[in-house]
Amino acid sequence: MTAGLIDVASYLPPTEVGREYFERYARPDDPLVRNPMFRAPRSRRYADRTQTAPDLIELAVGALTARHGPTVLDDVEVLITHTALPDVPFLGAGAEIARRLGLRPESIIDLHNGHCAVFPYMLSLARNLLSGASTGRALLCLTQNSGRIFTQPGVRTSAHASVIGDGAAVALVGATGGATILDTEVRHHPEYAADVDIVLADGRLYWEPGTAELDVHFDNRKAQNIIERGTVLVPDVIRAVCDRLSLATKDIDVLVTNQPNRLLLRNWSRELGVDPARHPDTFDSYGNLFGAGMPITFDHAVRAGLVPDGSLVVFGGFAGAGELTAAAAVRWRENVQGGESE
Repeated sequence: MTAGLIDVASYLPPTEVGREYFERYARPDDPLVRNPMFRAPRSRRYADRTQTAPDLIELAVGALTARHGPTVLDDVEVLITHTALPDVPFLGAGAEIARRLGLRPESIIDLHNGHCAVFPYMLSLARNLLSGASTGRALLCLTQNSGRIFTQPGVRTSAHASVIGDGAAVALVGATGGATILDTEVRHHPEYAADVDIVLADGRLYWEPGTAELDVHFDNRKAQNIIERGTVLVPDVIRAVCDRLSLATKDIDVLVTNQPNRLLLRNWSRELGVDPARHPDTFDSYGNLFGAGMPITFDHAVRAGLVPDGSLVVFGGFAGAGELTAAAAVRWRENVQGGESE
């Protein structure tokens, strides 16, 4: 059995916010204001404050069924979800997504780790879970809905707040057919896990009562470490996949990475020897979309005609401060038809 990536579809909320919004509130004394990791994109999209992760996934699924018809999900046996900001602290989004879509999968997995590199991680899991099946499909659902954290009155003054955008994507993986998943690689680096944490100005724990705003803690030392790690770790995991396939990185037709900032996007193209024209970039339009960044960027590249049939597509990225890296190689075999999914 050869698992295949059948299609990817995405949804971006209609509310567009330009960089001037953050410039209006920026603190000139912010020590991160000149850090290249936090140079603001031109714009980004934000989900409505009432939109839940299942709401966003439903809209992305709507783009998928518009292309393939309402029966495209009939054989879904595996549902894997990733939500940046869970709507209910104790529960993942999988059961509610299944209820709304009318699915009865054998497995529902709410994958919390993986973050910005979660898409190739999901492809690896789906490939393994479907390995013994002659039929059946996996639906991968990815939601970046944490933009609302970074528009809080106290947080939006920070340089790092300006790079985040919201969006959602879904991908359908089949036990047969589709774009063949050639190989995957997932690496864990737990020694870096402590470098991303949350802070509240009053020192309380996030679940304790109070008025201080939840934020993600960054300083210039951490930011520099993340840039240096990311520059090395992502090319390394991509090379590992290419080496097993006896391919050089110059053979990559389309490189799809997570979209953290302009600096890392430039570094990855350079390190891998991939022409930036073959490395789709949605950062300036949509900002850092965390785990949804890779499938959204790929969906837009396909619909823009940048992924011809037979293309070697390699997905790669890193999570958080580098605690997980993942890559997947796919031989794209079909053109995706349909209009904009926004």
